Amino acid sequence: MPPRAKTVASITNEQFFESHSEALGLTLLSEKAGFDRPIREPAMNRPGLAFAGFFSYFAPKRVQVLGNSELSYLRKLPDAMRVDRFRRVCARDIPCFVVARGNKIDNSLMEVAAEFEIPVFGTNLVTMNFLNSATIRLEHDFAPSITLHGCMVDMRGVGVLIIGKSGSGKSETAIGLLERGASLVADDMVRIKYVGGDLTATSPDLSRGYMEIRGIGIINVANLYGLASIRPSKRLDLVVTLKPHTDMNEVDRLGLQQKRYEILGQKVPHVEIPVAAGRDTARLVSIAALDIQLRGLGYNMADEFNQRLLDHMAEIK
Repeated sequence: MPPRAKTVASITNEQFFESHSEALGLTLLSEKAGFDRPIREPAMNRPGLAFAGFFSYFAPKRVQVLGNSELSYLRKLPDAMRVDRFRRVCARDIPCFVVARGNKIDNSLMEVAAEFEIPVFGTNLVTMNFLNSATIRLEHDFAPSITLHGCMVDMRGVGVLIIGKSGSGKSETAIGLLERGASLVADDMVRIKYVGGDLTATSPDLSRGYMEIRGIGIINVANLYGLASIRPSKRLDLVVTLKPHTDMNEVDRLGLQQKRYEILGQKVPHVEIPVAAGRDTARLVSIAALDIQLRGLGYNMADEFNQRLLDHMAEIK
């Protein structure tokens, strides 16, 4: 059966804090309560209009960020009104608050948050910097993903996913590419996420930097080829399928019509390379990667040859 895509409907406050507290400079300002509350949308919300009583377009599923504007407005309200407005926001079943710029909120508001078991985090980041950075990280957390069986390498800036039947030589081809200066992203299990308009491949943490070679066993790529030979993630630019040499006649020979391989609804350039004794598969994959680079620059070798052929036929006539 083909692998199924994994989608994420929500993450908890605990997952958000544990995964991103260091990068976002998050600290817990309240008691550790409400960590199981879900964040249901990969975006931030600034509840300034909600504090003013306007809830028509309020986004309760998002992390609520309090910057200087929101805090200044709250401080100008009478005590009873400030608590009431804050309580009305908390009653919308929000996941959490993040107070930016190293600011604090007064004890009366902290008590309301504790009453609703809504955690309050703090960060020293400027509000816009936090919004941008946190949104990118949440988009990655919520991104649809899929795990494919194959090898992923970075060949001179081109992310190449090598797939094929078991025993087709995927790992051996990847080794050949490493010897030509490529970097290994993943071997055997390749995790692919669709983030920010790109398909990005990574490896499970446990197996990162390791490969299994039939007849040899497990090897540590960094020990053999240096730290530059491994890379934690890479955008997917090309899918290469290794096919048995018996399928040689089914493989495209001209490349005029570029094939596509669909992953998570995105169509990636795809080439099929027959595998046979004596064929340098790694060299062929590296040529395919260079061809993709040239196509990205607007130069298509197959189209160029086809045009030369048409011009020659026109001259004959």
